[in-house]
Amino acid sequence: MPPADTGASSVIVRSGASVLSSLHSSHSDDTRLDPGGPGYRRMSFALFAAGVATFALLYSTQALLPAISAGLGVTADQASWTVSAATGGLALAVVPLSALSERFGRRTMMTVSLCVAACVALLVPLAPSLGWLVALRAVQGAALAGVPASAMAYLAEEVRPKALVGAIGLFVAGNSIGGMTGRILAGWVAQAWGWRAGLAAVGALAVVCALTFRVMIPRARHFRPAAVSPRSLARTVGGHLSDPLLRRLYAIGALFMTVFGAVYTVIGYRLAEAPFSLPQGVVGSIFLIYLVGTASSAAAGKLVGRLGRRGALYLAVGTTTLGLLLSLTSSLLAVLAGLVLITAGFFAGHAVASSSVSRAAKTGRAQASALYQTAYYLGSSVGGTLGAMAFGAAGWDGTVVLGLLAMVGAASITLYATRRALVERRRTAVRA
Repeated sequence: MPPADTGASSVIVRSGASVLSSLHSSHSDDTRLDPGGPGYRRMSFALFAAGVATFALLYSTQALLPAISAGLGVTADQASWTVSAATGGLALAVVPLSALSERFGRRTMMTVSLCVAACVALLVPLAPSLGWLVALRAVQGAALAGVPASAMAYLAEEVRPKALVGAIGLFVAGNSIGGMTGRILAGWVAQAWGWRAGLAAVGALAVVCALTFRVMIPRARHFRPAAVSPRSLARTVGGHLSDPLLRRLYAIGALFMTVFGAVYTVIGYRLAEAPFSLPQGVVGSIFLIYLVGTASSAAAGKLVGRLGRRGALYLAVGTTTLGLLLSLTSSLLAVLAGLVLITAGFFAGHAVASSSVSRAAKTGRAQASALYQTAYYLGSSVGGTLGAMAFGAAGWDGTVVLGLLAMVGAASITLYATRRALVERRRTAVRA
């Protein structure tokens, strides 16, 4: 998930990593991968390539939406389905594929997912109509769900504890670079040869990455197949969905992603129109602002330390809101500054909410994190579609109103949690 995409993928089975690590560390003859040891560099490079392919493909059409609208003769909200279908497919498939990886193996799941998604990517530029394009993108998103569903579990099982953070960091870096590179590459190629060529270029990049992954990824030595029990999975998922705290965290993640999905789905249309009239390549390069998210995600931990989790969420909501309001001006510099604030606020909020999920879930933490990913990417799908519809009805002002409503929702949930915490604190004081 760009950084936005990467934070979500890095959440899954993070807590499982520590459990598995502690189990293995008791053995003196630890054969897991270690920096400097055989296979570690190959593994790191393979998962970096997998991250690049996953997020380059997932958002490959986002920077091309104005060109797709013009090429296929469709409106902004219709074209936005090429993004929403992919993220929606991933959202719906991530929990089932995370369960299947327990049966068939992480390495196998990632290989199949990347190969299927890359093959579909070669067909996407040939789509004769919007309907075909949306359908292919939905299949692509569902296939890609196998990568974040399996990558962290693979690392937890195959890498030594002291090297685990670094290995995860490389995978997340691949997510970030892939999400950004896919958009920029598609934008500049499309400017020269059209949007179909832009999608073909991203598809070619994904094929290279998939082949690199298959050649470089070491065999899993510590994976033990487990039976897949739909009833047990349903029970675990149901337990998480009945937890009020987890529900609030899922909702906050979805609401932040609604803003982000809406803004970055529509911003290309606004910048391509008067008074800005930027060319396609420059519009694609706007996604370099995603680098701001890397910094704000990294700072989230310090924010929580100083302000607490709810305080950090209030700050994230305020920053995002200020960015939305600033983006309403007709100055390009002000719009870019607004995008910086929106991006920083979103990534900070997402980092706080996603990290809180593993802390809040007492059991089945991998499934709790997978559910967060589901809510997160559903928020992207809903935000992209509704943001484009609002843009079609009321221009950029309509998209901003949608974003502000989502932030009101996130602030209300956080305020409710604050009041609940204060009431509980008073009760505890009275009992004492």
